[in-house]
Amino acid sequence: MRQARGQASSVLTMVALLLVAVSLGLSNFAAAVGIGVAGVDMRTRLRVGLVFGAFEAGMPIVGLLAGHGLSSALGHAAHWTGAGLLIATGLYALVQATLAGRKGQADDGPAPGGQPIGRMLVTGLALSVDNLAVGFALGTYHASIAVAAVVIGLTSVVLSLLGLELGGRIGTRVGSRGELIGGLVLIGVGVAIAAGAL
Repeated sequence: MRQARGQASSVLTMVALLLVAVSLGLSNFAAAVGIGVAGVDMRTRLRVGLVFGAFEAGMPIVGLLAGHGLSSALGHAAHWTGAGLLIATGLYALVQATLAGRKGQADDGPAPGGQPIGRMLVTGLALSVDNLAVGFALGTYHASIAVAAVVIGLTSVVLSLLGLELGGRIGTRVGSRGELIGGLVLIGVGVAIAAGAL
């Protein structure tokens, strides 16, 4: 009887973990669409997969290690910080696209690999910074933090790559406006996070 209860509890914990991982990965999916619109190549796929996956897997661990008090305090501020960083990154992309258009650098298609690593790191941090509180929540459910990190990281990578592919297909249709649309999508994701929709 105890063994059956233990197995049922493990299954429920894993289902809860998968649901958390998908809900956390949805913002990555949306942001990856914005990145993909500006062009997708193997280098971009690798960067997005590694950066987004590492941040998504690492932040809950940091939250668990930080403890309940610090995690709760940071959780609320982190929500707004992440949203602000995404909006700022999107605005920066809009400015860059506008300047490139004025200089006549825009062409008929998106420029694959056009995402600088610095912007990618800021985006990854912004998307995952509110995951600090998730780490403490996982600790209260007695979930293995190693398993949680792997599940959250892999889910994030899969959703991010799907978002990139969708964004890339959109980018081939919008041509040189890809960077501009990508910036607008990032701003939209930031606003959605601030509003609590993501």
